[in-house]
Amino acid sequence: MAKSIYYVKMSDGHEIYTEVYKPEDSPIGHVHILHGLAEHIGRYEEFAHILVEKGYMVSGHDHRGHGQTGKKQSPLGFFANKDGFERVTEDVREVLQAVRKDITCESPILFAHSMGSFIGRRYIQKYGQSVSKIVLSGTDGPTGLTGKIGKIFAQGFALIKGKQAENPFLNKMTFGNFNGKFKESQTDFDWLSSDQSEVQKYVEDPLCGFVPSNQLFIDLINGLSIIHDNIEIERIPKNIPILMIAGTIDPVSRNGKKLWIVAKQYKKAGLTDITVVLVEDKRHELLHDIGKEDTFNLVMKWMEKK
Repeated sequence: MAKSIYYVKMSDGHEIYTEVYKPEDSPIGHVHILHGLAEHIGRYEEFAHILVEKGYMVSGHDHRGHGQTGKKQSPLGFFANKDGFERVTEDVREVLQAVRKDITCESPILFAHSMGSFIGRRYIQKYGQSVSKIVLSGTDGPTGLTGKIGKIFAQGFALIKGKQAENPFLNKMTFGNFNGKFKESQTDFDWLSSDQSEVQKYVEDPLCGFVPSNQLFIDLINGLSIIHDNIEIERIPKNIPILMIAGTIDPVSRNGKKLWIVAKQYKKAGLTDITVVLVEDKRHELLHDIGKEDTFNLVMKWMEKK
């Protein structure tokens, strides 16, 4: 197995930190990983190794304002001055063009987690014909009135304190109740996983758990509105295979309930290949929870079956 690390220059000059893992022989497929909010692609190394052992080429990148990309060019927790959600979606397209220059296997499979699943869902609205399959892990549904109110607050804070300023108020409003059902929580991030050692790694990682900026909250709320717009959903190829997975005690997906809302919306739009799997007694990060090996196998079997 060979691992490459480099920065891919985007059309606007921004440089995106990218990792690529290749098997010794010609790859049987290509999986590209889209990580979640306030984390980075380095946390997916174990999953990447397992996929490579199966014969896949695996790639992934740190979104703007995240990981090594954020360290190099922008504050952590900030996409762009405007249209940040669309920009990070375009980054996916440009990174994929770069990493696929010398390979001939079928179109990539996207594995998209949490915020990454929002970006992945926008990507298949815009470029669905270039994707063979997509896995949506821990995704969310429409935000409704809460999202509209949150956007008003974020815009107000942006005017007063600046777009790049952290917004601890909205951060607490968004994530503060996620630990509510976990009575013996030891950290603010126990809702991520029931494996305390994995939670501790997250807490101690300087590139994880940061407070998003005012503009990032605006961008995410805008993005959630776009990906639930029926007109935009109609743009998704009807036959693209979609796997949606979440834990039954995942607060982001409201214990998996939001997956069924999204699946129903997709089905109404004519999508024909949707699979929903809820993993019993697991939290938000299925790839870092106790019993993660079962999730690895579930995802790989679905990839192979399709």
